[in-house]
Amino acid sequence: MDFQAFKNKIWLATATQHDDELKYIQEAFDTNWITTEGTNLVEIERQVSKKVGFKYAVALTNGTAALHLAVKLAGVKDGDTVFCTDMTFDATVNAIVYERATPVFIDTEYDTWNMDPVALEKAFELYPDTKLIMIVNLYGTPAKYDEICAIAEKHNAIIIEDAAESFGATYKGRQTGTFGTYNVISFNGNKIITGSGGGMLLTDDLAAANKARSWSTQSREAAPWYQHEEIGYNYRMSNIVAGVIRGQLPHLEEHIAKKKAIYERYKEGFKGLPVTMNPYIPEAMEPNFWLSCMLIDESAMCKQVRSDNDYCYNSEAGKTCPDEILDTLNKYNVQGRPIWKPMHMQPLYRTHGFVTREGNGRGRTNAYIPGIAIDVGADIFQRGLCLPSDIKMTVEEQDIIIQIIRSCFE
Repeated sequence: MDFQAFKNKIWLATATQHDDELKYIQEAFDTNWITTEGTNLVEIERQVSKKVGFKYAVALTNGTAALHLAVKLAGVKDGDTVFCTDMTFDATVNAIVYERATPVFIDTEYDTWNMDPVALEKAFELYPDTKLIMIVNLYGTPAKYDEICAIAEKHNAIIIEDAAESFGATYKGRQTGTFGTYNVISFNGNKIITGSGGGMLLTDDLAAANKARSWSTQSREAAPWYQHEEIGYNYRMSNIVAGVIRGQLPHLEEHIAKKKAIYERYKEGFKGLPVTMNPYIPEAMEPNFWLSCMLIDESAMCKQVRSDNDYCYNSEAGKTCPDEILDTLNKYNVQGRPIWKPMHMQPLYRTHGFVTREGNGRGRTNAYIPGIAIDVGADIFQRGLCLPSDIKMTVEEQDIIIQIIRSCFE
């Protein structure tokens, strides 16, 4: 089947602007509050806190800054171990390492593509002194919080919830960003609500919120001069960025509905193909559908090999692989992406602990082994890809993308 390349590139996910962003930016200019104080900051902290149902929100430069301060608030010390979601963006893990702690990666499960509670329980057998769990809600889908929170309570561990990708998603009617003692959301340029940048720390602890605000403004003490008694950071969000976010917040549910429609159209359009969409548990959770992803059945995979920096594959009739599909999409001016490469496979973190539901996975499953699902994250990385999920993509454009992907299986 022949297709024409799109004249305008179809992106994975971009910011969708509305009318009020410029109004609030202009308000910041007109009142001369363009720095790290102002009405926009106060208002987005109030609105997000009300939305998620946590008492305090601290607006910061980005989600990474919020993760870093969450780790500091958790009291992590040099040499501590921290259990961390394995299949995630490296910002999650880097925040742990900033405080010279040691991440131990917990394998993924197939039901939600998030941290496996069985592997988490196994990790406490191997690392019983661990007191912090860092959980990510991958691609906007909540993790299995009933099981994970019960395990954390059993072992007297606290949770940091990295909800950077899942703002607006719910687990059993409860907003993500509320399952940890400290929680984080992101307003990065491709997130469901964007400010070009920006992040937020969420907590029910007033003292923790005040400490985070102090750290984020270089730990200035209450003195007539610049007095500093501990290390601080330049992490506070600007009132300009907050204006963009303020203009977008009323559209969160609208964005989620459009993202879900994209997911459902892919699901319908792929019927009959040997693929599944990124999963969730309908009776327990409602994702925000930030990114739609697909997983190719193992039986339909052509041969694909990946090094650290490159890949190759052999095309086969009736079969395909993520890299072939991504190359084909790119040919038609469409952006897709591989699934997050698991952290235990990253050169930076290959020497760190990695726990599967079978126990210590390090040394046996650094790469995907066909037919052996010991290392779930590596399997999903090998067979999965992220599909264009921009809410400005038209139905007609998505239909063509579906047909392009279907052609890869011919």
